[in-house]
Amino acid sequence: MNVARKSILLISIVLLLDQASKIYIKLNFALGEYVTIFDWFQILFVENPGMAFGMEIGGKLFLTLFRIVAVVALILFIRHLIKKQYSTGYILTISLLLAGAAGNIFDSLFYGVLFSESYGMPATFLPETGGYAPFLYGKVVDMLYFPIIKNAAGQVLFFSPVFNVADSAITVSVVTILLFFRKELNRSFETTKKTKNNDEIQS
Repeated sequence: MNVARKSILLISIVLLLDQASKIYIKLNFALGEYVTIFDWFQILFVENPGMAFGMEIGGKLFLTLFRIVAVVALILFIRHLIKKQYSTGYILTISLLLAGAAGNIFDSLFYGVLFSESYGMPATFLPETGGYAPFLYGKVVDMLYFPIIKNAAGQVLFFSPVFNVADSAITVSVVTILLFFRKELNRSFETTKKTKNNDEIQS
């Protein structure tokens, strides 16, 4: 299997796991409902309008458009890496980053249109009265919660953010790049810049 097919397969698997878990939570959990798996791990349904791990930067429309631009840029970047025959590990790591970014885009684009609100009860798919938000304004579904360290009062000291499979893919890819592929990252940016400059000169 060539690297392009491996990249597509990895992206597809991550997106499938991400969306399957989100849709299951959305259709079976009310907002704020949780199931304790272990003392240090819960399935907790929350929604956020922001970025990974519940962060909020800028308005909702800006964030959605930013995600779309980022995904398109990553697709072009991966095509460049494959063309220049970078290592399979580096290309798959960037593909994992793309899958994570794309996973949360689906929520933002479509969930507001496809689902009803989740307050007090699980959401309905394609409700007769319409979804809870317009196209581009859906909320990101999060459910993975690891309250690993608590104080005597039961307050969570670490780890308080609630996240999803897409967030996990982004985190793993970034950490992997920093640990193992910093040289490849710098070289790929330099090559991309040189290619762009050459194209400008030729035009």
